[in-house]
Amino acid sequence: MRHVGRPALLVSGALFLLLPLTSAHAAPPAPSAAPSSGSTDTYWTAERMRAAKAVKAGPVDSADGTDGTDGTDQAKRTTAAAAPSKPSTGLPIVGTFFWSDGKGGKGAGHFCGGTVVNSPGRNLVMSAGHCFDGKTARPNLAFVPQYDDGKKPYGSYAVKPGGIFVDQRYPARGRDAAAGLDFNFIQLEPRDGKNVQDAVGGADLLVDAGYEHDPVRLVGYPANQPHPLECTDRTERFDSSSPGIPGSFLRIECDAYSGGSSGGPFLVKRVSGWGIVGVIGGWKTGGDTDDVSYSPYFGKDVQALYDKATDGREPVTSRDVLDTAGTWRHAGTLAAEILRRR
Repeated sequence: MRHVGRPALLVSGALFLLLPLTSAHAAPPAPSAAPSSGSTDTYWTAERMRAAKAVKAGPVDSADGTDGTDGTDQAKRTTAAAAPSKPSTGLPIVGTFFWSDGKGGKGAGHFCGGTVVNSPGRNLVMSAGHCFDGKTARPNLAFVPQYDDGKKPYGSYAVKPGGIFVDQRYPARGRDAAAGLDFNFIQLEPRDGKNVQDAVGGADLLVDAGYEHDPVRLVGYPANQPHPLECTDRTERFDSSSPGIPGSFLRIECDAYSGGSSGGPFLVKRVSGWGIVGVIGGWKTGGDTDDVSYSPYFGKDVQALYDKATDGREPVTSRDVLDTAGTWRHAGTLAAEILRRR
């Protein structure tokens, strides 16, 4: 798996009204070097971000990573070579999350990846449901687009109170039985009066786009690396044979996506920008080896949750046509105590 323990954070509050729809694909401006007036931006200095650590191995993970299954699928996969991954400077629309314990940076952590998705409010990030399914609030929770070894070229964006949207069947049924619901949407506060999508752009949320895509760009933030990790390969359909983990998932073979990578996007190229067809999660919260990753399928349940997160409005997508194309112990790192909406 690729989550970290049982971290999580509960944010209370009602839904918020969103801004009117504007152009979905405005080119992001160059990052500003000017400091932000936002409190999380001031708090998350390069030193604090570099010092933040993800918590490894939690109570839902066994020490050997077997988590009670027979290992048949893992044995099948070891004969195939995974596509190589490499450190990169990342993408503006993809980032990671930081939290602190409110004690001057001690106990601070970073966990999971997230992707800005095009939305009417222009303030929405998508990640994995198991990244935000807990009960203890953490201060200074923020999303940092294109984070890279202490650098935050677009600043940090605070998570909006009451702005975490998780399908309530996921925590109710548990991460295995509800693996197909392992996704969420997170509303962010503006930074210096500007929403995150206005600053970095966004990916189109692609619903019912199928399981097979080629090529797919996988981006993650493993806890054991200072830089984002990227890999390009194809996805295929994986039908789970584990009785306790029902459903069908997207599967991709990319090496070295270790703990902390959860929530990272499966991206496909659009005529204009990117589309998102998956997030690292789902089957065994992303997989049981570092070299094979999974995603829940984006169908009607993703659409319904997106509608809730955007006050019932339809997804914002570009006018082009979808490209036709065809772990682990991810469970090692979620160092954050994360949230779900009451």
